[in-house]
Amino acid sequence: MNIKDIAKLAGVGVSTVSRVLNNHPDVKASTREKVLKIVEESNYIPNSSARILKQNNTKNIGILVKGMFNPFFSEMVNTIGCKINESGYTMILKQSYIEDYKDIDVLKAFINDKRLQGVICLGGNFIDINEQYIKDIEVPIVLTSVNNYNEEFTDGYSCISIDNRKAAYEATEFLLKNGHENIALMVADSYSKEGLNERRLDGFKQALKKYNIEFDECNLLEGHYRSDISYTKTKELLQRYENITAIFATSDIMAIGCAKAIVDSGKEIGKNICLIGFDGMDISEFYNPPISTIKQPKELMSNSSIELLLDLMNNKSEHKHIVLDTELIVRESCKIRIK
Repeated sequence: MNIKDIAKLAGVGVSTVSRVLNNHPDVKASTREKVLKIVEESNYIPNSSARILKQNNTKNIGILVKGMFNPFFSEMVNTIGCKINESGYTMILKQSYIEDYKDIDVLKAFINDKRLQGVICLGGNFIDINEQYIKDIEVPIVLTSVNNYNEEFTDGYSCISIDNRKAAYEATEFLLKNGHENIALMVADSYSKEGLNERRLDGFKQALKKYNIEFDECNLLEGHYRSDISYTKTKELLQRYENITAIFATSDIMAIGCAKAIVDSGKEIGKNICLIGFDGMDISEFYNPPISTIKQPKELMSNSSIELLLDLMNNKSEHKHIVLDTELIVRESCKIRIK
């Protein structure tokens, strides 16, 4: 009995059987039930997974990344991977990119498919995590820099994050203290339900409120974490409004797009318009002029994530929810002060 035989008996394609066996979410419930019944009746075990299924400990640690090509996460993966290798485990990397699926479903399929001993999730939305889910997976999870998670249920998994609201507030207040009142905000998506995006927007609004400045929807831009979109949106804004004196972009990737748009609009960064990014990526420091940014402690986040996961896997630690500090790095993109 092989996978083709299973597919023939179930009246479906081989790829459908493969998705069922790997616990992928994009299979109809009726089809899944039919395939699994045939698998059970035939005592079928996938050849590629037989060895893994017989092992009690695969020594596999999974890294689930939402946004594989985000340089911020790329640097973290490199640091985490080195630590995993030093510890005698094998890193298995997977990208969560299918927007129609819940990240939590992708995580469960990843754990089951690779028989992981633990997982670190970089990015993603885990608002649906709950007690039953934790009971079902039975392996340690560390959520690091994720967009959102269920703050009402914090048992059974760990989380390493920053205070996004506070960080955005500090960046905005810095601009306000330097006399800027017409500030544009570049977010990923103003209608996003992701907690990370909402909190940075909230921090921006709270700072404006403290200084009695009304929030203007016209100054809110959506860059979708892409430099090209951020460039277009910023250039359109500067063509419409001449009074903008500062831009706060909630990621360095978007700040790079803003920077080029400022220059191509005939303005000078740091002289005509101040610019602040978010993340503390190397590219922000080596751009010309260097871009001010909210620096996330990515090395500490990386090391803390894998060290905590290894301790959890070896029963040396309880689950923790850790909030790390950020730092506002002021560079040449914020030289001007409005009197």
